Amino acid sequence: MEPKKNPHLDVRRNSLLFFFVGTTLVLLLTYLALEWKTYYQDNAWDIGNLKVQDELDEETPFLKLKLPEPPKPKIKTPPVIDIVEDEKDIVETVIESSEPNQDTEITPIESIEVADSDLPDEVPFILIENAPVFPGCENETTEKGKRACFQEMMLKHIRKNFRYPEVAREMGLQGRVSVMFIVQKDGSIGDIKLRGPHESLEKEAARIISKLPQLEPGKQRGTPVKVPYSIPITFKLN
Repeated sequence: MEPKKNPHLDVRRNSLLFFFVGTTLVLLLTYLALEWKTYYQDNAWDIGNLKVQDELDEETPFLKLKLPEPPKPKIKTPPVIDIVEDEKDIVETVIESSEPNQDTEITPIESIEVADSDLPDEVPFILIENAPVFPGCENETTEKGKRACFQEMMLKHIRKNFRYPEVAREMGLQGRVSVMFIVQKDGSIGDIKLRGPHESLEKEAARIISKLPQLEPGKQRGTPVKVPYSIPITFKLN
């Protein structure tokens, strides 16, 4: 036969409740221990015994500054007035009229010299109506053909009379000489201008141009005029 226990006398009946209550009390005591504060009752000094001025007024020192004196106004010397006596003669300036005088005689129209022609004295080779004609180009019928023949004959003349200067050959000089001359109104060659790398080459180019034959002059409106012409001559050693 098993022994029977009274359920009201069982010790483990409320063990869980006692566990939670105990845990709560321990946490509460821990919190109070951490948050507990203590204060000193006796102060080392008493604030009431201090004497503090209600207002602190600082006296500002006065500074005396001496300002510079203002500049004195400049007094200009009065102009000297020259008093002219009444008996002295005064020459007055006469202002002449700018209008033409109606009594002036007009020059007669017969005495005014009028230019015979308004043609320029010099016309470039490209703009002239009738270019100079090189001997042998007279058979060309068109102006374009005469110009082409002129240039071709100029090149033939240069190749025919070309001679390399000995001084330039020995010195090894070569380059291009720019030649410009004017075909005069009578067909002769004049006003030769040269520009090259050396004087010996320029002299040879001048000699070639001086051997040009007599040309037929260029004409503008049927009147002979001066025609400038330029051509380069190249000197090159073989």
